[in-house]
Amino acid sequence: MTQREKVQNVLREIKEIWDQWDNETKQLFYCNYGDLPYLLSVKADKYLFRAFAQFWNPAYSCFTFGKVDLVPTMEEFTTLLQCLKIQVDKAYSRAASVPTLLKKLMNITGMSEQWLLPESKRKVTVSAFHGRACKI
Repeated sequence: MTQREKVQNVLREIKEIWDQWDNETKQLFYCNYGDLPYLLSVKADKYLFRAFAQFWNPAYSCFTFGKVDLVPTMEEFTTLLQCLKIQVDKAYSRAASVPTLLKKLMNITGMSEQWLLPESKRKVTVSAFHGRACKI
């Protein structure tokens, strides 16, 4: 079983648990953990995700396009993920032991590290890019 299949199985299990809960339990979860459940229904655009993954710079935790560094805001991330229910005025935090985004991208997309290296370490030709509702 590949890492991607394992992640998909875990996600499927989490969705099944969520579907079994009544509205009161779901509301309690929202109160304690915020908008995380909305991420269960996000349908990420695989091609958009792969296009952005190529430009992720793990050293600076930002996207690098040539000489321009870009750190999207919560609003931009929610637009790209088409998950407009996320409340951008809430503070979100992450645990200190979370793997780097590079490893997460490798797991989610099934891409090798070679595709996710910073642009300066490899030659990439991008002829066209189409993204729906992108605010970059």
